[in-house]
Amino acid sequence: MSDRRTGAQIMCEALIRENVEVLFGIPGGAIMPFYHALPEYASQLRHVLCRHEQGAGHAAEGYARVSGRVGACVATSGPGATNLVTPIADAWMDSTPLVAVTGQVGSALLGTDAFQETDITGITLPITKHSYLVTDPNELPRVFREAFHIASTGRKGPVLIDVTKDAQQARTVPVWDVPMDLPGYRPTYEGNARQVREAARLLAEAEHPLIMAGSGVIWSGGGEALRALAERTGIPVITTLQGKGAFPDDHPLALGMPGMHGWVHVNRAIQACDVLLNVGGRFDDRVTGKASTFAPHAKIIHVDIDPSEIGKIVRVDVPIVGDARRVLEALTEAVEPRDRSSWLAEIREMQEQHEHRQSYRKRPESSALMPHDVYEAFDRIARERGGYRVITDVGQHQMWAAQLIEWRDPGTHITSGGAGTMGFSVPAALGAAIACPDETIWVICGDGGFQMTNQELATMRQEGIRNVKIAIIDNGYLGMVRQWQELFEQRRYSGTPLTGPDFALLAEAYGHRGMRVTDPAEVAGAITAAWDHDGCVVIDFQVEREANVFPIVPQGRSIGEMMTEGVAE
Repeated sequence: MSDRRTGAQIMCEALIRENVEVLFGIPGGAIMPFYHALPEYASQLRHVLCRHEQGAGHAAEGYARVSGRVGACVATSGPGATNLVTPIADAWMDSTPLVAVTGQVGSALLGTDAFQETDITGITLPITKHSYLVTDPNELPRVFREAFHIASTGRKGPVLIDVTKDAQQARTVPVWDVPMDLPGYRPTYEGNARQVREAARLLAEAEHPLIMAGSGVIWSGGGEALRALAERTGIPVITTLQGKGAFPDDHPLALGMPGMHGWVHVNRAIQACDVLLNVGGRFDDRVTGKASTFAPHAKIIHVDIDPSEIGKIVRVDVPIVGDARRVLEALTEAVEPRDRSSWLAEIREMQEQHEHRQSYRKRPESSALMPHDVYEAFDRIARERGGYRVITDVGQHQMWAAQLIEWRDPGTHITSGGAGTMGFSVPAALGAAIACPDETIWVICGDGGFQMTNQELATMRQEGIRNVKIAIIDNGYLGMVRQWQELFEQRRYSGTPLTGPDFALLAEAYGHRGMRVTDPAEVAGAITAAWDHDGCVVIDFQVEREANVFPIVPQGRSIGEMMTEGVAE
């Protein structure tokens, strides 16, 4: 019959029905029927052949983070599937909508330790919103519909679909008009009206209130609503690492980032505030420090679409389960405006008192290229250029980027936050570049993270990607670990000195342009040249080896106990 399809064909058609346009993956034995069917749908489904499944997963994350759509990746069974575990975990921690499709050995072989068999649904159970093992092709239309619905609704996150090889090969007539079977899955979007009124009352009566914005504001499209609430109430705004861009850093009410590497005045303001409204953030330990000492004088209002996050880390006085944008809009309507200029002035006074001690923000007396030279030049040039996004890896360079670049727009700052995945940035930039072909995608990474996934430079070349520019902050160490060893382990640099190839030559070997910069006077010219080059560029900025990120809160300490330049504040 002409309307009979293989399971593999049904999988392709299901992806198209979910408006998937790009897949990132690598074929293998158990997923071969899917790859056999894929060319029939090439006009609607673009497949990007990555060099490692981890790269495919991060590329799907990058695509999702800048497009707001569900990212899709595909791998075979066994090692192909387990290589996706890291990006799945990364998506889980950072609430990124992702559907990972894996092939599995034939259903008759399940549980026999067959060649390349792993229980990937069991392995990923703690790091997915839901996992499916499909052995019957008739289930595929429902499963794919449910998977994309789950990934993209409520608190967004990853879903795994594992399909046995025989289910991909078997033929059936697909039934597309099939209801979803998700008992109990009913995300709440509207905040409870009574709790919203109580939150509005606390905010109106507060003498020293603060708003802390997390990534939920960005995912909900709540940037304008956040700005409206802040301006109506005069309440200063803090943005978490993943909330960067939710509220413009150049706004008069913007304070900066809290937590382990937040500014002293921000953390001191948290410790002094009487009401703290957390919208779309999950009170990560890097934000709170020692949780029992966090915001000790504050009534805490927590807005989150995931009820399991409320009260998990810190006590909450007013819990509001709902979509960040909708709750912000409701709060703005309910709250009475008030003059908060004296409170803001108090915080600015703290800022002036402590900021001058953070001297590394200004160029030291050194002929060496300092990391901050790179960030100063990039921030200045980026403001002039516009039309860019920045994807950072994990480590010192990540914190410098959050601190020293002025973030003004949602979706321009992409990083691996909760999982802290070194190697995230290069493949994530691949996905972002495909999603936003008319924008310049900048990667800022360390020499350690770059060496974990730089093979995706070959994917960029093969796919004709031309809008990725990579800035390596190259200090010859696993820099953040080395900093901790310096400050807290008597400079015992165990396992942190790092060598690498000539990154500029490596870029050229992959068919891209490579540059090396060691002179502070050449930084701006290199960034400008990379921006103007019609193609991917790798710039190796060889910086001062032992520059540190300050301020820093020692692990297990209160955010009120910060170190700047190795000195307690």
